[in-house]
Amino acid sequence: MITTPRLKLRRAQAGDLDDLHRILSNPDAMRYWDTLPHVDKAQTKAFLDATIHAPPDQSDDFMLEHQGRVIGKAGCWRIPEIGIILHPDYWGKGLASEALSAAILHVFDTLPVESLTADVDPRNTASLTLLNRFGFVETGRAEKTVLLGNEWCDSVYLELRRPS
Repeated sequence: MITTPRLKLRRAQAGDLDDLHRILSNPDAMRYWDTLPHVDKAQTKAFLDATIHAPPDQSDDFMLEHQGRVIGKAGCWRIPEIGIILHPDYWGKGLASEALSAAILHVFDTLPVESLTADVDPRNTASLTLLNRFGFVETGRAEKTVLLGNEWCDSVYLELRRPS
């Protein structure tokens, strides 16, 4: 577990289902995610189970707990790709920055990766701005990388090199 001034970053637990479903079923939270909003708890349970049982040599992901409630997740679902999702009720409060800062430090302190990567929808200016503040640099772009429903989404690829 990692503790920041306002958050606990901890491993996923079966009891996270309701809070996680609240996030993953929210259309605003999922706008730039790689899947459509979850339509039922069974879909979220499958996602949660995969998170809980992900091999530690392939995944280093955390639930974000704020005041006793899971409000998002951050970390590497697939090492070395880092990502974050936060329920919209908690946007604009600096919590994404706080969580990502802790996750980045943790990855570089504990994993033998030379860099972290991110794949961001170019319309997601908030995520791009956040990642740029941490020093991520654009390494490429691609069109029509993800089909969500009837909408093709593009990708901006970013990288953060391990500090020397």
